[in-house]
Amino acid sequence: MLTHHNKVLMVLTNPQLENSYNKVITTIKSCETKSQLEGASRMVKNFKNLYKKVGYPKVLLYSLDETLKQQYIITRCQL
Repeated sequence: MLTHHNKVLMVLTNPQLENSYNKVITTIKSCETKSQLEGASRMVKNFKNLYKKVGYPKVLLYSLDETLKQQYIITRCQL
């Protein structure tokens, strides 16, 4: 993940967190239907629940939510 936000870079030095985050982002970006987006939304919720216990910066949540919203807009325009 290329970002200039220091908190994200510091937290993403954890390989498991980075791997999980990248998988969710990749899944969101690959969605082409509403049902796929619903599945991706559940992945985001699971990510939040899992890493809430460990602690993570809120910028990750914002990034996931914004990526999901953008993909929803792209998918709606294609339908």
